[in-house]
Amino acid sequence: MTYPMMQHIPLKSAYLCQDCNCIGNCREQCPACASSVLLNLSCVLDREPETAASAETLSVPRFYPHSVGKLTAMVA
Repeated sequence: MTYPMMQHIPLKSAYLCQDCNCIGNCREQCPACASSVLLNLSCVLDREPETAASAETLSVPRFYPHSVGKLTAMVA
């Protein structure tokens, strides 16, 4: 069994061809199908690492049912 040669493409120069779903490092045209419909992957995938504090805020429920009763009593 033969394996394709592994290649390293930095995220800032990685482009996804939306026609054939191949990833290449040319921003002008796809190296596989010569399409010019390319998406720069760093715009989609490059993000700041999530900190522990922001992870905690995401896990806190945003709706507290017991608070609704208090607000309803205050409005009435």
